[in-house]
Amino acid sequence: MSRGGQDEKLGAEVLGLIRTRADLHRWGAANAHGRQMHEAVALLRAAAESTGPAPLLPIVEKAAASAVRVILRADDSSGIIGDAIRDLLRLHAKAAAEARPPASKLVAWMIKFQFDGTQDFFTIDVADYAAALGPDGLALYRAKLAEIADPEAGQFSHTRFMLDYNACRLAVVDRDVNAIIATHSRDRKVAAWLQDTAQALAEIGEVDLSIDWAKQAADFDGGHQALAAAQYWCDLLARHRPDTEIAARQEVFRRWPSASTAQQLRKAAGQAWPSHRDEVLDTLSRSPYDAVSFALHQLDDPELAWTLAHNLELTDARTWSDLANAYEHIDPLGVLPVLHDLVLTDLRDSDARAYKQAARRLRQMRRLAAGTDGAAEVEDLIKTLREEHRRRPRLQREFDQAGLP
Repeated sequence: MSRGGQDEKLGAEVLGLIRTRADLHRWGAANAHGRQMHEAVALLRAAAESTGPAPLLPIVEKAAASAVRVILRADDSSGIIGDAIRDLLRLHAKAAAEARPPASKLVAWMIKFQFDGTQDFFTIDVADYAAALGPDGLALYRAKLAEIADPEAGQFSHTRFMLDYNACRLAVVDRDVNAIIATHSRDRKVAAWLQDTAQALAEIGEVDLSIDWAKQAADFDGGHQALAAAQYWCDLLARHRPDTEIAARQEVFRRWPSASTAQQLRKAAGQAWPSHRDEVLDTLSRSPYDAVSFALHQLDDPELAWTLAHNLELTDARTWSDLANAYEHIDPLGVLPVLHDLVLTDLRDSDARAYKQAARRLRQMRRLAAGTDGAAEVEDLIKTLREEHRRRPRLQREFDQAGLP
């Protein structure tokens, strides 16, 4: 079969998997079709590996256009269809880089995909297309963006968003430090914008500036964006200034003490962890949940977690449940009072999932107490609960299905 015939056959097969007239407003149907779309992407990837991505460019463009029309009438709550489209767009950028189509055609496609009003879910990155466009293509792309620019466009319009986004990415393509700072940091009133600046500077290899901007973002305030920036700042230091990472992780932990920041400090400290352990545990004791979670899941020390949970009067039911499951291997009977309390918590409200959870806990209690003096108490508890909740037929069924007496 000729090259053209092979491409035509592949295109028909791919588009056959992507296009559909089915009703995709139902979540299950949308998920099923999304998985089918991923099969189409897999076919394209396999073809790209055998022949190179260049011949696939027209097929990928048709596939992406069809996929966008599909998602517009689908319940893609699970994101399966969206992931397939993002995969197609990544493949398109690779195909364009190899095929080097006429800049006018590539620019026309890029502008149409972003600005024709069909969709506002997906973006493409001009940096991924810079090599394919070349200097003349980039100049044409800028000219087309300038034609679209509308001073009257609302601040939160899709057009304004896409123009601003392209300005940011073009600054990176140009490796222009001043333009990156101007486009990414904006008015410097949001921590996330300062982090965006740091990330763009890192992208062009301006490591020192990137670290500086990441630290500015981390110091912005005590909010979640600043915390995210602080994590990024520490990651930069780990890669480029490893000798300073531990001190930075310690600073972040002290500002935002949690099981997560404690674990990051522990990982960075390595063999020096013992010198930080007492401070970390003492600080985390202000939050029983974080202290117990850290001891249980990060230190893998259920005995310490058990002690902390009682001393700090832990109230989080989920953490108590995880702790009971871990501690039963150390003291099977010791967890019975905890499981008892959790069962009573489960049964406070009429909830089918809570009934099932309570039944599982009671079955666990029977297993742990079997052959001990506590067995009779567990049986009495089940009998009492059966009687107290005799007007809850769903609960009774869950108890029956769990094999409870």
